[in-house]
Amino acid sequence: MEDTHICLAHGNGGRYMRELIEQVFGKHLRGPLLDTNADAVPLPWSAADGELVMTTDGFTVQPLEFPGGDIGSLAVHGTTNDLAVCGAVPRYLSLNVFIEEGFEIERLDRLIASLARAARELDVQVAAGDTKVLRRGEGGGLYLATTGIGVRPRGLQLGLQHIRTGDAVLLSGPIGAHGVAVLLAREQFGLRGDLHSDAASVLPLTLALRELPGLRFMRDPTRGGLATVLHEVAQVTGLGVGVREEMIPVQAPVRAVCEMLGYDPYYLACEGRVIAVVARESALEALARWQRLDAGEQAAIIGHVGAAPAGRVMLATTLGGERYLEELEDDPLPRIC
Repeated sequence: MEDTHICLAHGNGGRYMRELIEQVFGKHLRGPLLDTNADAVPLPWSAADGELVMTTDGFTVQPLEFPGGDIGSLAVHGTTNDLAVCGAVPRYLSLNVFIEEGFEIERLDRLIASLARAARELDVQVAAGDTKVLRRGEGGGLYLATTGIGVRPRGLQLGLQHIRTGDAVLLSGPIGAHGVAVLLAREQFGLRGDLHSDAASVLPLTLALRELPGLRFMRDPTRGGLATVLHEVAQVTGLGVGVREEMIPVQAPVRAVCEMLGYDPYYLACEGRVIAVVARESALEALARWQRLDAGEQAAIIGHVGAAPAGRVMLATTLGGERYLEELEDDPLPRIC
């Protein structure tokens, strides 16, 4: 049965969101620039030191402040990370701010100060912006929308279309910490903990691999998590992806919360991790480059393309069996980023 109205699952990064993008936005806006399978796209204008790359994003996380970050720093990291995984160095941001009537100015000041601090740390300038105020009850306190522009070397070939059978899949660090940290901050289930979000810039990770021969593709697993990125690989390439449970790092608090509440860490959002697909012969060098970085100490080669039936994502479990990782449909944690 076809959907007739928007539901929360249309924003979770899974199948419903993919179909919505393809059937509405892709249908009406498809052109030489728009690529609905990319985090950022190159622009036809060239900069003196490379080609311009552009992305756009929106942020509705609830609560607005959580252990390890807030909506301000998240907006900078989320937007610049989309540029970074496309091989670009972020340079400029625009910022659109939607504030609900009654929002505390002191809190707004604190969140925008956090945004500014994150931008300064990356040497990124906020070059334009706009502010709108929504009537009380028409918003979630504060929404942010951003556009990012960066520069990457000319001729850099990254994308799902470059992936081949036998390529290795690498993960830069433990998954699911952002999703669980935000969940705990909501205190919906009477749970508390000291787990911090993994929200951070992935630029050091992407720059470490950018010039590596055999690098095919990079993506930050935000909404829909690791499993959703692997499904993108399988759908676009038509190849199967096989990963090993024992190789996928998951922090003990994340695993414990998932077991108590029935969540699956493979579908939870990360905001400071990178998935990379590299040629098999480059995998060990890629892993070594990541593990030399603080952000990549727990990086691992988690599987290979072609190690599963065509178009499917399979997880080899620690018990010796196999589990099919289905494409995400229901939204496990709405308003996570």
